[in-house]
Amino acid sequence: MTDAPPPPYPGNPTKGPEPGYPPPGQAPPMQGYGQPYGQPQQGGYGQPAQYGQTTVVVAQPALTMVQQFRETPVHTKCPHCQAEIVTATSYETGTFAWIICLVLCLVGCDLGCCLIPFCVDGCKDVTHTCPNCRQVVGKYNRM
Repeated sequence: MTDAPPPPYPGNPTKGPEPGYPPPGQAPPMQGYGQPYGQPQQGGYGQPAQYGQTTVVVAQPALTMVQQFRETPVHTKCPHCQAEIVTATSYETGTFAWIICLVLCLVGCDLGCCLIPFCVDGCKDVTHTCPNCRQVVGKYNRM
């Protein structure tokens, strides 16, 4: 084993720093995003570059929320009388109640037990009406 120095790293140590890099021990200057190295940022932070008198207007569509009608009354605006209301709910026999009735008949509950779904509100459809103008605002179908 010899006491020779380790081999030099790639590159020429006698030459100065490579082009585009700052000298050793000095931090590079801060530049704006997307600006080439060494060129100052135009317009300052947050200021658009002035290329002409063109103004771009971006129109955003209005957000419309779709009201979901379920079993409980809903606070909404009536589309008929334009009043702010809490809907009145009523239950009507729908497809789901008839299917449950048919399934109960098929499994042997045909002595009147198959009619239970017509008495249970959880099997019926829900109709939401406006308490002011009595018009139907929405409907929740279980099936």
